[in-house]
Amino acid sequence: MLIRRPGDLRYSDITPKAVYLNRRAFLAAVPAAFLAARSARAAAALTGVTKSPFSTTEPVTPANIVTRYNNFYEFGTSKNEPAKNAQNFKTDNWTVSVEGECAKPRKISMEEILKLVPLEERIYRHRCVEAWSIVVPWIGYSLSALLKQAEPTPKAKFVAFESYWNLSQMPLARPEMAGIQFPYVEGLRLDEAMHPLAMLCVGMYGESLPPQDGAPVRLVVPWKYGFKSIKSIVKIRLVSGMPSTTWSRENPSWYGFYSNVNPNVSPVRWDQSKEQRLPSLFRNHPTQIFNGYGDQVASLYNGMDLKKNY
Repeated sequence: MLIRRPGDLRYSDITPKAVYLNRRAFLAAVPAAFLAARSARAAAALTGVTKSPFSTTEPVTPANIVTRYNNFYEFGTSKNEPAKNAQNFKTDNWTVSVEGECAKPRKISMEEILKLVPLEERIYRHRCVEAWSIVVPWIGYSLSALLKQAEPTPKAKFVAFESYWNLSQMPLARPEMAGIQFPYVEGLRLDEAMHPLAMLCVGMYGESLPPQDGAPVRLVVPWKYGFKSIKSIVKIRLVSGMPSTTWSRENPSWYGFYSNVNPNVSPVRWDQSKEQRLPSLFRNHPTQIFNGYGDQVASLYNGMDLKKNY
């Protein structure tokens, strides 16, 4: 790994390259992109949502930042492309298949997902491996509520997730264009998936999820890097062995299966000790181990080498 001395650093090393090169466009485009994204979808207000005790008290990132600065390679690899390219994404009659090592496999509709248990608003930190972060009022509930209904068998040790993939709706979702294989897949250990903080998310900022943020249902795992929080889920499979995951498959030396936020490990191109808390343009926010959720989740990894199991 290349280690640079302070005198070798450039401003573009402090600020992620996408923001550094497009910082004026980033600020100027926010209002227009936000209005376009909102007008293109039928945003549904989510009622009866209760406040969650899991929430952080940190200031929430403005919605117009979160809805236009996205990683969603099915709709483009630049941060500003998903808000534009996902505007006509159709999610009618959506179902999620829950299958594998469970006693009660099923396909569950969005209507059933919304009514499974009461919805909560959880203000979670969200940390990207590229060293930027946001604080978002997500809406949903613990993933465990759905998994418990499926009744995992003793053989179930991991949970594999799969995103929607359809070239008629996602013409950019081709390996030669995006640089990754599709459909996007992710995974958690079963005890991680059953942890109360692991969230099945259906909304944000009081409304249903916009397409570019993972409509209509996604995962939010706040103590892990953002690519673990898979979007637009269509399949959840309980399995006995560690499942393949998209970024670990593409570059296992950079993206480990666990991908817990760790300021002391930088297996990728970006130093993880500091982060850029949007809308700031500067990487000057100290990164916390487990993204600040160590008191809740550190016990999941007792006895593990967090540098080896990154």
